[in-house]
Amino acid sequence: MRITDTSDLWWKNAVVYCLDIQKFMDWDGDGTGDFAGLAQRIDHLADLGVTCLWLMPFYPTADRDDGYDITDFYGVDPRLGTHGDVVEIIRTARDRGMRVIADLVVNHTSDKHPWFKAARSSKDDPYRDYYVWRSDPPPKDTKKDVVFPDKEDSIWELDEKTGEWYLHRFYKHQPDLNVANPQVRDEIAKVMGFWMELGLSGFRVDAVPFLLDGAGANPRDDLVDPHEYLRSLRSFMNRRSGDAILLGEVNLPYEQAVEFLGGSNGDELTMIFDFPGMQAMYLALARGDAAPIVNALKARPPLPRDAQWATFVRNHDELTLDKLTDDERAEVFAAFGPDEDMQVFGRGLRRRLPPMLDGDPRRVRMVYSLLFSLPGTPTLFYGEEIGMGENLAVEGRLAVRTPMQWNAGPNGGFSTAPASRLTAPVVEGGFAPEHVNVADQRRDPDSMLTFMGLLVRRYRECPELGWATVDVLDQPHAHVLAHRSSWGDGSLVAVHNLAAEPVTVPLHLPDLDGDVRFVDLLEDDMTTPCGEDGSVEIALPGYGYRWLRVVRPGSRRLV
Repeated sequence: MRITDTSDLWWKNAVVYCLDIQKFMDWDGDGTGDFAGLAQRIDHLADLGVTCLWLMPFYPTADRDDGYDITDFYGVDPRLGTHGDVVEIIRTARDRGMRVIADLVVNHTSDKHPWFKAARSSKDDPYRDYYVWRSDPPPKDTKKDVVFPDKEDSIWELDEKTGEWYLHRFYKHQPDLNVANPQVRDEIAKVMGFWMELGLSGFRVDAVPFLLDGAGANPRDDLVDPHEYLRSLRSFMNRRSGDAILLGEVNLPYEQAVEFLGGSNGDELTMIFDFPGMQAMYLALARGDAAPIVNALKARPPLPRDAQWATFVRNHDELTLDKLTDDERAEVFAAFGPDEDMQVFGRGLRRRLPPMLDGDPRRVRMVYSLLFSLPGTPTLFYGEEIGMGENLAVEGRLAVRTPMQWNAGPNGGFSTAPASRLTAPVVEGGFAPEHVNVADQRRDPDSMLTFMGLLVRRYRECPELGWATVDVLDQPHAHVLAHRSSWGDGSLVAVHNLAAEPVTVPLHLPDLDGDVRFVDLLEDDMTTPCGEDGSVEIALPGYGYRWLRVVRPGSRRLV
């Protein structure tokens, strides 16, 4: 193993942290988070060990979809700051060892975008073909194709002025861009080039399958394969910056998802989120049975050397369960979101993990230990490091996009503005700021924040967790997951108990012998010897977990 490889392909063992600037820290007291506030809290992220900061949209917006309805891809929302503030954040983050990526939301625009205003002004306008239009009436039932079925009942909307319908797979105020138009593809490349010139290290690409859907559909264009367009974006990006990344939102089954990495060539997306694995994890938690996770790990296709899975417990959208069967989804709903108000779109949950687990710190910590031990790049959503909850009084997916909780004071220390002026209300009840906040946890050695910092450090010290394929270990307990990751001279065994009852887990590792010992990376001074035949017994409390470094005689690695 060459440790230098971990800086070359830095994303293979990065720690990604996603935040919404509007909800993170308000420095000017107007009730909305801003770049100045983020700058003042950048050391919190550095202390946690974050290596890649992912910024949700900060562009000018009509603000009907929490910033995802963009009116200028090259601008900065004036409520948040200026281009100069963006550069200062990138520079300050880099000084703390963090790269910065941002959302690339180019499958649609706001209907207030100048392109769409021009496009709907006349059928002959030069921007008309920037969007997808049809002159004949669309099919009556396209609700199955709508991303938000509780808000829209068709993917086509009639534009009264021109008498034609435009395509929108999301909200009707977000018309889809026509990527079959080479001019649109050039604009997207210019957007990428612009922000990379200011220092971004790549992008999280929104809704990638929708973005590619129309590519290759223009008979007058030489683009035949939609994936050829994705390859061209990757090539363009890496010509501008060799180590920049495209982190793609591709919520598809494994076999289809890996196609967006470029197959064995690895020349499309750099990373994709492990949606099937995340959904299997929640099914396993609901059942107290590790089998869904085992099946997902075994079903993971091999990846190109330069590609990676992004693993996660929670993201900024609904906690989607759309890849589970109806019965499986019902199991997860019953366990973690039994009230209809906790569910959204009939396919997901609008909750954060700690409330779903009734605030049980054993279960919450076990889940995050599991996340960081799985091969891949862990991705955190702001507030997870302190165990934040959701606010179900807020509509839809925004229930989990509440202000960051910095202290126990008014507004959780997020803003000095009156509560009525906040961009979103803070969490109330048992997970309110007076109970869950950064300030209280910073100096508490037993806090969630301290524990998460330990997980980040140990993960970064174990590059095999980002580079290795996983080996699920045989053992007799259905509620236990035991797996091993080995890469070069590094090998780590992780064991997790999904049940409340304590258990002793027998493992047999035939390539090891009595000269080997297992050093626990999460508990001080815990060492377990290995039997002559490679056997070892691991004792776990209820919802317990252990990370065991395989230490051979003469090993020079620090443990």
